[in-house]
Amino acid sequence: MKNKVLFSASLFHALNDAATVTIPMIFPLLYTQQFIIKKYFHIGILSNLGLLVTLLFQIIIANISGKVEHKFMLLVSYIGICLTLSLITLSSTFATLLFIYLTMRVFTSFYHSVGLAWVSKSHPSQGIDFAMGIQGGSGNLGVFLAFVSSGYLAQNFNWKVPLLVWAGMAFFLGSISFLAVRKTSTLGEEVSNPDFSSWMKTLKNIKIYIPGFVFGGACWGTTVFYAPSLLNHRFQIPLGQTGLYLALWIGVGTVMTYLFGLLSRHLGRLKISVSAFIGATLFLFVLGIAPSKELALVSLFFFGAFLFLVYPSFQSFVGADVSPENQAQAFSLAANVQMVTGAIVVLAAGYLSDRFGINSPFILIGILGGVISVFYLLKRSVLAKKLFVIR
Repeated sequence: MKNKVLFSASLFHALNDAATVTIPMIFPLLYTQQFIIKKYFHIGILSNLGLLVTLLFQIIIANISGKVEHKFMLLVSYIGICLTLSLITLSSTFATLLFIYLTMRVFTSFYHSVGLAWVSKSHPSQGIDFAMGIQGGSGNLGVFLAFVSSGYLAQNFNWKVPLLVWAGMAFFLGSISFLAVRKTSTLGEEVSNPDFSSWMKTLKNIKIYIPGFVFGGACWGTTVFYAPSLLNHRFQIPLGQTGLYLALWIGVGTVMTYLFGLLSRHLGRLKISVSAFIGATLFLFVLGIAPSKELALVSLFFFGAFLFLVYPSFQSFVGADVSPENQAQAFSLAANVQMVTGAIVVLAAGYLSDRFGINSPFILIGILGGVISVFYLLKRSVLAKKLFVIR
């Protein structure tokens, strides 16, 4: 059963994350054409409200997760993603695009609370690092394919084609994912009825990991929504090549997440986590001040290598440190921290980009990464004790 759950979750994570980055890949083209999106601040509004909608619905989904079969949540989610990706192609105004995009974000709110909890519960103890690495790498693989295809299709056809292609891909992958677990039930598991005190208790349990998720949310939101414009507008890299380079960024991340379980066994989760923050922060600064596209691309790839070790390591910490009945809440809180941070940062990034240049958001999150790196360097002993207790 656990292998079917991991296989299903991996496919679902791939289609979910691919859908969320396919839309931002068309933003540079719309901005260049001055069609629908006419300012970087418009990108900030779309990304900010989209992340806030995701935050709200992740809380709702976590609260009902014990009462509804996870496989049916998966079904509703991928069907909704397919429909909204298709409907976005009918947009001709910013208001229409915003409405349909926010609707899509409702359907992408399922995986990072329910899906992660399902994987964690089915792979307890020593198996969790392996499982988190595999499902995380699969999500990154979906993003890789979306970046490669979306940039090329948008450049050589029009902005609607990538959305229609990935609507079809989402239906295909989602159907396989659903069929893999169609005979698996979650209703027989122990069900908790979370109330406010339960949420607060869970938050207290994972509070030391919160800064890590803050950094992860800021980096993901800024890169997905603004890196396409950074490469395309600042360095005049064609949109097709921009998609390829961003695909290589996520490709490096995919390799690192798939290797996470092996690295964790040999180096330890704590060393990997702290090193990931320091490395990602360093290359963020280089990316933000790079005077040439060659240096920018090199720093982008190294930034990805370190960043994508942060996600599985902290997901593993949470999964191992929280009791099974509270894991949907814990992963929902972790995802929501990323959503809130991402929403705040991407909105500020839109303003900064219009005022100071499209590179300024990356300097901003580099500063944030420096602060968080210092925090975890000072808290190494606390993390080490929690890791010892977990084991």
